[in-house]
Parts: sequence; C-alpha cells; structure tokens
Amino acid sequence: MEEYQDRSLRGRVFGRLREDILSGVYQEHDELREITIGEELGVSRTPVREALRQLELEGLVTIIPNKGAYVTGISRKDVADIYKIRSMLEGMCARWATEHITEKQIEALDEVLLLSEFHLNKKSGAQAEQVTELDGKFHKVLYEASNSRIMEHVLSDFHKYVQMARAMSVGEKKRAQKSIQEHREILEAIKKRDGELAERLANQHILNVMENLHLTEQEEDV
Repeated sequence: MEEYQDRSLRGRVFGRLREDILSGVYQEHDELREITIGEELGVSRTPVREALRQLELEGLVTIIPNKGAYVTGISRKDVADIYKIRSMLEGMCARWATEHITEKQIEALDEVLLLSEFHLNKKSGAQAEQVTELDGKFHKVLYEASNSRIMEHVLSDFHKYVQMARAMSVGEKKRAQKSIQEHREILEAIKKRDGELAERLANQHILNVMENLHLTEQEEDV
C-alpha cells in the first residue's frame, strides 16, 4: 500500500510539473528546486526527485550533478518534428475513425463544430480560449474514434507537447475559421466512410497548422 502511495505521489508531481513546463509556467533554464516544489505541492523531496528524473527521461529537464534541475523545454525544432509526425499519425487516425466511429461520436464532433463557430463569432474576450479548447476536443473525440488506445495515447501526448503553439495558431481568427472548415471537411469524409480522403485531409490539416506557425524547413534551426 505504501509503495502504491509513493508511485501515486510521484505521478501527481510529475503530471503537475510536466503540465507547468509545457504550458509555459516554467520557462527554459528555470531551476526546479526540490524543496520549493515539495512545499508547494505538500509532498516530501523524494517524489519530487523521482518526478524530475522522469522528466529528464522525456527531455524536458536537465539534471546537473551537485547543481540542480533545470527546464530544457520544447525547442522550435522539437515542435516542427512533432507536427511532422502528427501529420502522418492524424491521417492514419482519421482513416481508422472511418471504420470504427459511432453515431454518438459523430454527434459529438458535429456539436464541437457548431460550438466552435458560435464562439468564433462572439465578441467576447474569452473566445480564443474557448475555440482552442474546442479544437482540442475535436481531436480528442477523433482519437477515441480510431479505436486504438496506443494511437489515442501518442496523439494526446503530442497535443500536450505543442499546446502553446496550438493556442497561438487557433487563437488567430483567420486561421481558426480555416481550421474549423478543415475539421468539417474531415468529418464529412468520415461520415461518407471515405478513409482515403479523411486521411489526406487530416494530414493536410496538420501541415497547414505548421505553415501558419512558420515551421518551415528553412526556419527549423532558428
């Protein structure tokens, strides 16, 4: 029981730190102090230390012996690489969704698109945040519809890794409008059970996001 609690604490600390790094709460080169984090989260230094080691394995943290742990973060090249891989996997996911999607999931995707258009046309200060959240929900339902736990896990992780870049892209009204239209075209292809078209549209959708973020080959080393 004690071992389970230790793992649970480590997982909680890891999840919180990972989320804070990926969302920009911690910036690149920031030091992650075990004592400070432990006090903030109400845990001992042991689960914090273990979480930092796990984050180092993911490439988000660098641990320097006798100095401390520092945020590595996600580089521009990392984001470009993730989007390239995502473009292929999202296409495969859409193709699989045409074979396994349920009527309930189709209804959920239709609702997401209607809500996205509604919030995009609102003159509210929170519209960008709501549209970004709905964009994520569309992809989440699509991942579930693929009927593959592995696909869902991998793509969900990629979403977390590029959440700041996603917010920048979808937050722009012109790109948000185009993104919603691309989502609608993907959904229509899925409804028609046209796996080849759904794959091609989903693949292009991610490449369009890359272009909007200027993640071109020439700029990857910037």
